[in-house]
Amino acid sequence: MVIVFALVALAVLALVAALHLYVWRRLVRDTTRPRGVARRAGTALFVAAPVLMIAALVAERSGAPFWLQRALAWPGFLWMALALYLLLATVVTEPVRVWAGRRARRATREAVLAGLGAVPVPSAERAGVADDAPVSAAEPSGRAEGASLSPAPAGPSAGADGTSSSEAPRASALAASALSRRVFVSRVAGGTAAAVALGTTGWGTYGVLRGPRVKRLTVPLARLPRSAHGFRIAVVSDIHLGPVLGRDFARTVVGTINSTQPDMIAVVGDLVDGSVKNLGPAAAPLAGLESRLGTYFVTGNHEYFSGAAQWLDEVRTLGMRPLENARTELPYFDLAGVNDLQGESEGHGPDFRKALGDRDPSRACVLMAHQPVQIHQAVHYSVDLQLSGHTHGGQLWPGNLVAEAANPTVAGLDRYGDTQLYVSRGAGAWGPPTRVWAPSDITVIELASRQA
Repeated sequence: MVIVFALVALAVLALVAALHLYVWRRLVRDTTRPRGVARRAGTALFVAAPVLMIAALVAERSGAPFWLQRALAWPGFLWMALALYLLLATVVTEPVRVWAGRRARRATREAVLAGLGAVPVPSAERAGVADDAPVSAAEPSGRAEGASLSPAPAGPSAGADGTSSSEAPRASALAASALSRRVFVSRVAGGTAAAVALGTTGWGTYGVLRGPRVKRLTVPLARLPRSAHGFRIAVVSDIHLGPVLGRDFARTVVGTINSTQPDMIAVVGDLVDGSVKNLGPAAAPLAGLESRLGTYFVTGNHEYFSGAAQWLDEVRTLGMRPLENARTELPYFDLAGVNDLQGESEGHGPDFRKALGDRDPSRACVLMAHQPVQIHQAVHYSVDLQLSGHTHGGQLWPGNLVAEAANPTVAGLDRYGDTQLYVSRGAGAWGPPTRVWAPSDITVIELASRQA
């Protein structure tokens, strides 16, 4: 198993190196002078940045000292997003480069042919051709008999090497112009790719750091009593407090949730990326969450990378109620929660029978489950509404395509039989503090009774 892991890691590193080499060649090598300052600076960036990116990932997963994680996280994770969009933008501009390259090669061939066409045929070769040709009757007999032909004197336009002095500069100019055009196109394409990538990454990072926006949604439930019509649940997932998003971000999330004045708050996993020791102070503002019926919590996969048992104790001190394969009967409906699938690695995986097996089927049921793939068990147990996160909506386009392949629903409300599934894009971000075409959100779901 260790050997397989090592081989996979080496393959991933090789792929990362190859992609960086490709982008370096297009953005640095093809646009700068050899041994120039720009070439050296660009090369240094494309060597140091991916090293920082990998180091940031390793530091977070290995539990390195928190100061080191924070030092590596900002440059390393931001480069992860920037490198993605540099690659995509470079690939998009590739057809322009190919066209410019073909034009440059054609112009160079024309320049070479122009230079060769200006070379005069030596007189000895002319004589040889004349000897082999039939003798014209109009020519004097002395010439036909092999009279010596004196070579034509070189005109004033002939160079010392036999090349026309007027054509040689023209050939050189054509070749230089072709090369200049190719470099110009490479610089324009490279500059455009860099500008688009920087703009996209900056825009996506600003969207995360300013905080999630509130999204409102009405969901009718068949078994919800009329008295519960208009009940508001604030759904927040994937806050991902860590070396990048810290205490200030937690305050922003709390302020946004409290401003909606919900009846209940559902925290649907992936609260943190790190230990209680490192992130306890960052999570402290969550004690300020306010709602009429309290705050409920279920684990996500990242809790099991961060010490799930310790975090379950910590969220209790923050005033949240964890639902560990458990159910509580609220005044109007049942609220259940199951552990994340990653908990199976520690013997604490989801147990739907324990959470839902003996409930009153006449009551409406809302289930908190971090991963959307758990919807199939929810359908089996006749859940009315499942609340999930995990996908981030893809976070970085085109990551949504990968998310769609791995999840039944990536974002929003969907229906599976009689069970509805709502997937939040999440409030924070994992890795790069950046989202592109997958904006962060906190969703206020207003339950509607069909009896109203």
